[in-house]
Amino acid sequence: MNSDAILEINKALSNTTRLEILKWLKDPEANFPPHLELGHFDFGVCGQNIQDKSGLSQPTISHYLSVMHKAGLLIPTRHGKWTYFKRNEKIIAEYIKTLNKEL
Repeated sequence: MNSDAILEINKALSNTTRLEILKWLKDPEANFPPHLELGHFDFGVCGQNIQDKSGLSQPTISHYLSVMHKAGLLIPTRHGKWTYFKRNEKIIAEYIKTLNKEL
């Protein structure tokens, strides 16, 4: 992982709510109700559920999720009219490994 990628992830994680979202998505079953249409978390968590839990506006959460996706932390999946988000465990593990090696 290069320095630019590390800095992009650091920026994404420099916001309390974005950090909380990443924590919530680590265990979606404990933090969110299953989406009514799917009933499972195979695609992640519906953006609407993330917004509801955060208590923030739709534009704000949309921006936060976009920042996290751009940094590689989230994988979005479109299903019908809903977008679901899950953690990109591969990138997160690579980020942690790089930090442990570099610092």
